[in-house]
Amino acid sequence: MTMDEIIGFAGGLDGVLTLRPAPGDGTPELAWGDAFFYYSPDGVVPTTTQPFATIVTKNYPGDGTSRLERPGAFRVNVAAGREAFTRWTGHAPRETAVAGPGDGAGAASGGGDADDTVIAHPVYGPQGWLAVVNPGPRTGEAVRELLTAAHRLARARYERRAETG
Repeated sequence: MTMDEIIGFAGGLDGVLTLRPAPGDGTPELAWGDAFFYYSPDGVVPTTTQPFATIVTKNYPGDGTSRLERPGAFRVNVAAGREAFTRWTGHAPRETAVAGPGDGAGAASGGGDADDTVIAHPVYGPQGWLAVVNPGPRTGEAVRELLTAAHRLARARYERRAETG
């Protein structure tokens, strides 16, 4: 799967706001080239919630295990919920060890840099985030399913908040 295919899929889900930071838009340079997906049917960037999925194209501070410095490398990160996390990793999110910078430890796959494999996010795994570095033929369908699940959870959170006003 390419980044554009993933952005097209996630951005095509109902009520999704896709942010793609770029030079000159006021976003931090570190985020340029990445993508952030929010459930926001009014099209306004939420100030009280995190995105339900992201695509990152470079290593962020404290997160070098995916080796995103490789040409063309990227990682899809998805908050697909505890049930999906447990199904993919075989354990609860809180049982996930966070990988140290550059140690290559990924709790779900045996390596944070394992391409085309669903893994616990190297930093946010304990919060239930899953990730796929360079999704390909083995994980394409899984990425779509995880994005759909994360979108469903984000929409449900949005609706609960709207009801309690």
